[in-house]
Amino acid sequence: MAQLWGGRFTKETDQLVYDFNASITFDRRMYEEDIEGSLAHVKMLARQGILTEKEKEEIVAGLNGILEDVKAGRLEISEQYEDIHSFVEATLTERIGEPGKKLHTGRSRNDQVALDMKLYVRKETKQLDALLKEMLEALLSIMEEHVDTYMPGFTHLQKAQPITLAHHMGAYFEMFRRDHERLGDILKRMNTCPLGSGALAGTTYPLDRQYTAELLGFEGPTLNSMDGVSDRDYLLELLSALSITMMHLSRFSEEVIIWNSNEYQFVEIDDAYSTGSSIMPQKKNPDIAELVRGKTGRVYGALQALLVSMKGIPLAYNKDMQEDKEWAFDAIDTVQHCLALFTGMLKTMRFKKDRMENSAKHGFTNATDAADYLVNHGVAFRDAHGIVGRLVLLCIEKGIALDELPLEEYQKISPAFQEDIYEAISLGTCVNKRVTTGAPGRDAMLKTLELYHKYMEQY
Repeated sequence: MAQLWGGRFTKETDQLVYDFNASITFDRRMYEEDIEGSLAHVKMLARQGILTEKEKEEIVAGLNGILEDVKAGRLEISEQYEDIHSFVEATLTERIGEPGKKLHTGRSRNDQVALDMKLYVRKETKQLDALLKEMLEALLSIMEEHVDTYMPGFTHLQKAQPITLAHHMGAYFEMFRRDHERLGDILKRMNTCPLGSGALAGTTYPLDRQYTAELLGFEGPTLNSMDGVSDRDYLLELLSALSITMMHLSRFSEEVIIWNSNEYQFVEIDDAYSTGSSIMPQKKNPDIAELVRGKTGRVYGALQALLVSMKGIPLAYNKDMQEDKEWAFDAIDTVQHCLALFTGMLKTMRFKKDRMENSAKHGFTNATDAADYLVNHGVAFRDAHGIVGRLVLLCIEKGIALDELPLEEYQKISPAFQEDIYEAISLGTCVNKRVTTGAPGRDAMLKTLELYHKYMEQY
């Protein structure tokens, strides 16, 4: 057992207790952050005269050697150590001797782990944001290609009004854009350095916390040492933001699954992102979309677990907080994989334009426009609503679409209909006369695309 404590104890920790208490199996992934924080700390100690320049140089060289050896696979992070902090410090002392024992001067594992976690989360949040950018770029590409691809828009999973595929994808662009902005907010709010908080009450050493913060790329030090070691708000914010991102991915996955079905056939998923059946040779299943939808609950669970763990913890640090890591690590890994896979699936997906347009034509999605036509010819909207409802019933009986119904049938129900009704209810007219901001019409969509390009340039 390799521990950083034990002087006041008279016997060894029980092995079961040691194993239960240890975190090396999962916090080992933070070895780079632990060494990065240690390098900044020792440089500050030397600058303040707490360590000599010689001691600093030996410790820095030793830490850099450990980092290089772990990265190269020459040094294994052994589970004989309690956590990543004890591994780094013990290995350093083995390599350089007495100066290694001075590394922890003016520092506690409480502020050390708080720092490591912030550094790790900051790095991974930026990676998550890069994946969101790739998703937004894929959506923007689809939108540009499908400005004139007509399809039915839905409410209650019922065909409602005609839209374009570009407009439909734009809704997801908006969702993932907000996800990007949430991550930006989190990065700003978490950008303070807890190192120097000590166990909870700071330290008597003349530390320069501002200098340490600058070395590590933070705006400044945390302003309360107790909060510095016990703050996990940024993790809760991140897990909340990731839960929303997964909700958006899950909604998108649900639509892909529906669109891929034999009943819809709006899309064809590339073979590289599909799977088959062990018994039914004809099957081509949208398993990536289904797995993304399923893994959403996993991320929700991480958020709920951390909320429950934090709700009853008094100030300051408590061992319960060790539980934050596995949940956060798993959620971050899950969302990164889901974003990467879903974006890959999206980029290779083929959209069946004819099928989408035909579905819009035969779903009475132009019924509202037929009612608007009557209003523009002097009929009150409520009366127009009833007239078009009767026309829809007639078309259902005949098994035809509104634009296939003869003019005389229109005029039997209302003499206000004229030959121009067919132009008024054509898909192109129905969509493209919607020109206000945020609408699916061609002119409105081109303006929206221009704004989205400007947004991505500033990403």
